[in-house]
Amino acid sequence: MFRFLMKGMLRDRHRSLLPSIVVAMGVMLTVFMFTYMKGIFDDFFNNAAMYESGHVKITSRAYYEEKDVVPNDLALEDGPGMMEMLRSEYPQLKWSERVKFGGLLDAFDENRETRAQVGAGGVGIDFFGADTAERNRWNLGAGLQEGTLPQKPGDIVMGVTLADQMDLNAGDDVTLISSTVNGSMVLNNFHISGIIYFGTPPMDKKMFLADINDVKAMLDMGDWSSEILGYTNTSNYDDLVASALTAEFNAARSDSADRFSPLMTPMLDDAGLREYFGYASKAGSIMSFIMIFAMGIVLWNTGLMGAIRRYGEMGLRLAVGESKGHVYRSLIIESLGVALMGTIVGTIFGLGFSYWLQEVGFNIGDMMGDSEMLMPTIIRARITVPAFYIGFFPGVFATLLGAGLSGLRIFKRDTASLFKELET
Repeated sequence: MFRFLMKGMLRDRHRSLLPSIVVAMGVMLTVFMFTYMKGIFDDFFNNAAMYESGHVKITSRAYYEEKDVVPNDLALEDGPGMMEMLRSEYPQLKWSERVKFGGLLDAFDENRETRAQVGAGGVGIDFFGADTAERNRWNLGAGLQEGTLPQKPGDIVMGVTLADQMDLNAGDDVTLISSTVNGSMVLNNFHISGIIYFGTPPMDKKMFLADINDVKAMLDMGDWSSEILGYTNTSNYDDLVASALTAEFNAARSDSADRFSPLMTPMLDDAGLREYFGYASKAGSIMSFIMIFAMGIVLWNTGLMGAIRRYGEMGLRLAVGESKGHVYRSLIIESLGVALMGTIVGTIFGLGFSYWLQEVGFNIGDMMGDSEMLMPTIIRARITVPAFYIGFFPGVFATLLGAGLSGLRIFKRDTASLFKELET
């Protein structure tokens, strides 16, 4: 029977073409929006992890309480010892040491007179040591716009917007005016070896990178560390893994009575993103529900219009003895065929557009203006396994819902009125 109904439906384009197009467009939009939102949220959380919080972060308790002002005088003592312990006891994570600092960058002319001053933030990372994962994490090679990466102590790389603002180029020197952990003023000259495009407006405008040993020497930090960041082997953040590791570490090594004891914090708590992460996790379900509801209404109306056009056909089928239940079931089977055709086509096109956005991306840098969010300027979709089947929920269920609701009118028809319609 299914084969017979499908042949009849395909031969009558009024019964198959328009509903299939509607389903395909709805499914295509659902798949594309799902992958688009997945890409947006994943990039946002990955940026927060890579550049700000790690998947987990270790600081002293005192430092964490005042982390917004980067209190390096409250940093962790014996950073190298802590790193050695972490790599030994928690080898499932990759650990990196960082020092955050800030100050006033001073650009001077050939007479050593100030021509531009800008407040900027710096991050000390391991440029010359064995921590190659940290250098790769910042994607320095791909983002380099001018010059080279640091080759010797005293070299830094600077964000492209910050360099433009101060009219600096690779090869220029700049002076940082800051303060040590003891509160003394310090002036230190740096050589700009390269100009880099981080791809995130706040970082491009205000950030430069220096070698961590240069920074520690400048700030009189000795072996202290501002932060130690841990990253799981998976690219995306796993809150269950991070929370379990945090609870284990703090129970064993953190003392609430000691302000300088180490404290581990998962990314969502450190960056204040827990509510956003919950919303991102539910975004696919929310999108599917909206599309099922919207497409149900559209297809209900489409089914009603089709049913009105087919009153004569229904009347004839009922007049020759076909039961109302059989007619209703045949309409449901036809709608299932339409749903499957439209869903498959819509999924293919939706994945095609998503793949293009994933590989090519779309630059929204001009739209972000003075945004302070750690959002990349190039948005990309992200195709995951659910993208291959999520379109079946609105495509199939909404179509069957629309057909089922419109088909209920069959049971409201009486034989007398059907014969009257046949006469006309």
